[in-house]
Amino acid sequence: MLTAESTTNTTLNLRLWTVAEYHRMAELGIFPPDERLELINGQIIKKMSPQGTPHATGIRLLQIVLSNCLGEQALVQTQLPIKLHNYSEPEPDIAVVKNDVLLYLQHHPQPDEIYLLVEVADTTLKTDCTLKANEYAQAAIADYWVVDLNNRKLHVFRQPTATGYQNQQVLEPETMVSPLAFPHITIKVEQLLPPVMPF
Repeated sequence: MLTAESTTNTTLNLRLWTVAEYHRMAELGIFPPDERLELINGQIIKKMSPQGTPHATGIRLLQIVLSNCLGEQALVQTQLPIKLHNYSEPEPDIAVVKNDVLLYLQHHPQPDEIYLLVEVADTTLKTDCTLKANEYAQAAIADYWVVDLNNRKLHVFRQPTATGYQNQQVLEPETMVSPLAFPHITIKVEQLLPPVMPF
């Protein structure tokens, strides 16, 4: 018989799903077609829904600013899958990847094809700065940004290790920032933030 003490000491063994199994479940119609999901570290995570207008505007703004700055140097994709490893296929708000659309005909962008990942946070700041940051660091994503809409700041994560990012900075709107892979490009953090709407 399990006692309170023995249950406390019991370690739960989670059954982690692979990317292939995740795709097969989707093909079989196990998930509702309108449900927004991500596979992160073997676990199927339900994304926040519905998406609010500030979040959607933030994504559009980022796509425009980054696309204008980068031109043909990279491809800026929004809310499309990337494959970090066999147990993770998240859909970051923005992924700046190698500029070859046909390269991804048979696979989603992988870490060695990814220059920058960006999440836009209004209700998801804690998750984006912890769970997702750890997952991206473990996959050796060199440059990860979180646009904090509520506090109007940019969180920049760099120097990934197996235990997380070693370098984390929080930048104010007037600060300039450059993507690590494109140091010749400078962007004012304010450009990445939707304007404050009057009440």
